[in-house]
Amino acid sequence: MTQNMGTLDRGLRVLVAAPALAALGFFVFTPGSVASIIAFGLAGIMVATAAIGFCPLYVLPGISTCPLRAATGGKGGAATQG
Repeated sequence: MTQNMGTLDRGLRVLVAAPALAALGFFVFTPGSVASIIAFGLAGIMVATAAIGFCPLYVLPGISTCPLRAATGGKGGAATQG
């Protein structure tokens, strides 16, 4: 699994998307509702993908925001350095 997320993408997920989804879960949706649980689940997924630097949804269309992968012609991330 090579990284396909750049620093900006990872930062936005942790600093903007995850807190916004958590706020939706706390303040907009009824606590304990299905919508609230989905919002918290998505916030957790955002944090997890940012932590590992890999987004499975980016694989299908071939998206990569990782500058290292783009510089190597899509042949891999940090694991291919050396």
